[in-house]
Amino acid sequence: MENLVYISDIYREPEAYTEGEIRVGGWQRTLRDQKSFAFLDLRDGTDFRGLQIILTPEALENYKELAHAGNGAALICTGSLKLTPEGKQPFELHASKVEIEGKSPADYPLQPKRHSPEFLRTIPHLRPRSNLFQAVFRLRSVLAFTLHEFFQKRGFVYAQTPIISFSDGEGAGEMFTVTNFDLNHPAKTDKGEVDFSEDFFARKAQLTVTGQMEGEAMAQAFRNIYTFGPTFRAENSNTVRHAAEFWMLEPELAFADLDDVIACAEDMLKYTIKHALEACPVEFEFFNNFVEKGLIERLEKLVNAEFVRMTYTEAIAELKKAETEFSYLPEWGDDLQSEHERYICEKVIDGPVFVTDYPKDIKAFYMKQNEDGKTVAATDLLVPYVGEIIGGSQREESEEKLRARIRELGMKESEYEWYLALRRYGSTRHGGFGLGFERLLMYLTGVKNIRDVQIFPRTKGFCI
Repeated sequence: MENLVYISDIYREPEAYTEGEIRVGGWQRTLRDQKSFAFLDLRDGTDFRGLQIILTPEALENYKELAHAGNGAALICTGSLKLTPEGKQPFELHASKVEIEGKSPADYPLQPKRHSPEFLRTIPHLRPRSNLFQAVFRLRSVLAFTLHEFFQKRGFVYAQTPIISFSDGEGAGEMFTVTNFDLNHPAKTDKGEVDFSEDFFARKAQLTVTGQMEGEAMAQAFRNIYTFGPTFRAENSNTVRHAAEFWMLEPELAFADLDDVIACAEDMLKYTIKHALEACPVEFEFFNNFVEKGLIERLEKLVNAEFVRMTYTEAIAELKKAETEFSYLPEWGDDLQSEHERYICEKVIDGPVFVTDYPKDIKAFYMKQNEDGKTVAATDLLVPYVGEIIGGSQREESEEKLRARIRELGMKESEYEWYLALRRYGSTRHGGFGLGFERLLMYLTGVKNIRDVQIFPRTKGFCI
């Protein structure tokens, strides 16, 4: 609506709004009736903080009606802004007119008390109005912009890779099938199997688990690119770290080796966290006070930290001599568990660490094989309190070695011919990494469950 002032603009420059009357629109958080006047806490979503509005029966014909509009009601308030530097609020609006856009009944779930994340997950359509999710989702917006800004400033091309895919680029094997068949009567082969040659794409199609492979094709034309979008896993998992739909950021760099990939990942993470702390001070104050004590100090420490490097073999050696009793015994050739990752970065390093050169048998087929024949040029960035937050590698640029690896793993060679062909036509050294966007949000907010950094989470058994 025209002429509505944003509450965020008032906080930015309150003196600019003290002449004459202004209009603000928002939702009633609370209304405290003091009989001769009332305090209205109005939130419009443009700022984490609200605007206190003073209501009086002398100024408002519908004063009694407003008392029954209900928490959650949508209101448009007109009045004069008064600065109150001596009070708890820096300013307040003295209303001369309040219009009710939409009432809210007494059973409105978000009453003025503290609600648990578990309860708020039952009302995902309303929880963006709560304090926790006001802070989380505003930070989510800022982080997304900041990641784009980081790569755009450095000349990276933003590549929008397909959502529908025909190959499992990660080797996860747990993908959602995309089909146009009548599920009650799908086309069948003579052997009674589903005949995907009769389906929409004439072959079996799935929702993507990564945009990396298409990103590699783009990097071989534009040098440095990044993808940023939704990816999917059909994992039968109910952990606090896994979701069926989540966002991934995946840069790809041509004429680059593992050292270049590591340098880019470190620069990006430090830039992103530093900018977020500067852009969302009020939100981080809330996280620090109500979600995780010491959060801001932890993040500032990471921004100023020296990122250490350690090989997987060195990490296993450190774990083997640790006095800590692990649930999973560390053995060379096994993937590092979360408890191992945290021990390395919290007890051994006391800071972020890039673990490199993992055994090839526990990593994806496309990673560059090292000269020892046992390891690949891969890296995981481990950070305190979380463990792995970024995973990346140099990609295998040799068509011969890549084809041999595909055969060795029993993969369908025909499905990767276009990917192999990239190595034939002017292939370069190249590499990249993946950052789980929600994992980054969890790390920055102190929120422990991935469901609480997604607007409408999609997890096993849950899709509203």
